[in-house]
Amino acid sequence: MENVNDVLTDATSKLSKSFDALKSQFSGLRTGKASPAMVDGIKVEYYGCPTPIKNLGTISTPEPRQIKITPFDPTVLAEMNKAILAANLGVTPQTDGKVLRITVPELNEQRRKEIVKLAKTQAEAQKVAMRNIRRDANDAVKKLEKDKKISEDDMKQGLDKIQKATDEWIAKIDSELKSKEAEVMAV
Repeated sequence: MENVNDVLTDATSKLSKSFDALKSQFSGLRTGKASPAMVDGIKVEYYGCPTPIKNLGTISTPEPRQIKITPFDPTVLAEMNKAILAANLGVTPQTDGKVLRITVPELNEQRRKEIVKLAKTQAEAQKVAMRNIRRDANDAVKKLEKDKKISEDDMKQGLDKIQKATDEWIAKIDSELKSKEAEVMAV
């Protein structure tokens, strides 16, 4: 990288990806209503290869508390059933030989608190990742100054810009966590 703007652009891109990863993780958390994202991360053994469940069938929510999975290959239903049970989502799938239905029960207070705790853990992990991105960007800017590619003033301005960008993304994580927490705790 030749200048501070290159470092800042790279860091901002990585911060954005980190935030997107958190949103993706949050979409898989149960909130008391059915969502296809609940089963997105589940992998099913299909011909000896772990395959995402979303690649093996269509996933829909015909009712607010139900997920319906229609496999492209009905022979994989039993494996899907096992994978969903192993994922420990707190749901029991039912099958009629062609379709897998998951009824999402109401969340009790204890389960809601566990989900909020998990969300906080995921958010903190992404904050740590963002701080690591900031550290790497700061090191890159300091190296530019050490190699005499930029002045000391440019280095200080660059470090400030990197800090501001990191603070903005961490504030977005806090906001996202707060809204997810409210969504989960709503009865």
